[in-house]
Amino acid sequence: MALQYSVAVNNARLDAVESTIGTSAILKIRTGAPPANCAAADSGTVLSTVNLPSDWMAAASGATKSKSGTWEDTSADATGTAAHYRIYASDGTTCGEQGTVTATGGGGDLTVDNVSFAAGQAFTVTSYTKTAGNQ
Repeated sequence: MALQYSVAVNNARLDAVESTIGTSAILKIRTGAPPANCAAADSGTVLSTVNLPSDWMAAASGATKSKSGTWEDTSADATGTAAHYRIYASDGTTCGEQGTVTATGGGGDLTVDNVSFAAGQAFTVTSYTKTAGNQ
């Protein structure tokens, strides 16, 4: 039998992501493929650095958890094509999560309004939702 959790347990697992990474988390959007895991060295060019809202994720409900507040950058750091992201603790170096970036509707772990970044360009994260499995 496959391992199964209740919705309440899955909500707690999802809420632990935000509490473990902490408040004042930092999102960095980068070019290229993501590293093998969060313990591996950063890769790609940093296109954008976003200081996330203090409460950057809404409380989990129904075994899903979504971004909270506005995630945007008024001036991208560099020019390139967004392909992956990392969310760091407030120190900007301790990776807590990484995933893929696509344009809205592209199916990435995090979606933005446009994956073609130009230095100085504004952009917005349009979607970021996590769903717990094993229900």
